[in-house]
Amino acid sequence: MNNLRQLPRYRGLIQSLVSRELKARYRGSVLGFFWSFANPLLLLLVYTFVFAYVMPPPAGIKNYALFFFTGILPWTWFSASLLESSSVLITGGNLIKKVMFPAEILPIVTVLSNLVHFLLGLPILIAFLIYFDAPIEPAELPWFPVAILVQLLLTLGLALILSALTVHFRDLKDILGNVMTLWFFATPIIYYWKNAPPRIYPFLNPNPFTHLAITYQEILFFPADPGSAGGPPGHWKWLLALGVASIVLFLFGYFLFDRLRDSFAEEV
Repeated sequence: MNNLRQLPRYRGLIQSLVSRELKARYRGSVLGFFWSFANPLLLLLVYTFVFAYVMPPPAGIKNYALFFFTGILPWTWFSASLLESSSVLITGGNLIKKVMFPAEILPIVTVLSNLVHFLLGLPILIAFLIYFDAPIEPAELPWFPVAILVQLLLTLGLALILSALTVHFRDLKDILGNVMTLWFFATPIIYYWKNAPPRIYPFLNPNPFTHLAITYQEILFFPADPGSAGGPPGHWKWLLALGVASIVLFLFGYFLFDRLRDSFAEEV
């Protein structure tokens, strides 16, 4: 807990490394940071074309490309953060070998830099929500930053665990790519959770990202439930339960990371 309390002291270092990470990603690019807006826009246009002219969208969902984009945008932040965090200590070995450098900064910077890309993609999503006249309930909007905070804690906890374990078990990085693919299809992003086959219902609730995806969809895409109109989204209890679980996961992830900290320099 003492090391955890020291994290706010490193906020300047975290900010500097996040800025460096964002600049490095587009170094040498003609458009630079504009790609943070262009990539989500191009992605949404591709989905719109595919589900309008190539293959039929699932029945019962109007503007399916927008529905898909509502879930895939936060998933991209989540997935990219975990995949990059799995190797961040290995690639940053020259930093963690320095005695005073706090190694936990590296997975935190990875998650936060992907959060910035997620936030930069939101204006594209909002513009299309307005264009398609999405039935957004103003009373549900304050729950949007709550969902982002819950996802941030969940992602940070998993990133700390994966980054620490991958130093000792390098195969985790290759396994993780396949796990994330399975996790994506096990999450109601490309399909509406109420239309999922009954046989997979028992697997939806234990999946933490299920509740995040449903919350984003309820806030941004689907009309408010008449029974809860003027109030929180219908999935708010699951979201709060996930928030508590994410806090516990983050504390456990930091505890595990701290226990393995002394072995990182030798292993990398």
